[in-house]
Amino acid sequence: MAVVSNSNKRWPLALVSVLVVYGLAAGLLVLSLPVKDGARDWFAPLIPGGWMAWTFPTAMFFLSIFALLSLMAVWEYARPGGNPRLGILRFETTRGDRLFLSLLGSAFINLAWLGLVGPSLWWALALCVVYAIGVFRYV
Repeated sequence: MAVVSNSNKRWPLALVSVLVVYGLAAGLLVLSLPVKDGARDWFAPLIPGGWMAWTFPTAMFFLSIFALLSLMAVWEYARPGGNPRLGILRFETTRGDRLFLSLLGSAFINLAWLGLVGPSLWWALALCVVYAIGVFRYV
């Protein structure tokens, strides 16, 4: 009787594909930055006169969320199922649920940081990473 493995052996190709696409998109965003006084203007609109102020940080934010969702798909491809578990919130969560809770909580952390501390979000980013690790570990 053969043992059926629940893992796919081709997931490294999918992982490399996601990382290459992310790197290429980030590189193209850097190359598309407007140059002002001989230096790249990191906060200038990428599309002057566009309907939305797509700055480099805004574009990287959405690109990173896309990368997280793609990496979650690769994880599901590599190890299907994810086995729902009962965490400290006392309801079943899957990997996707925990990613959603991490992103939602991070949005609230950043909004609170903007309102209470100011526009420098580097410490808020560090707090979001700690929060996401906590959610994936204990929820």
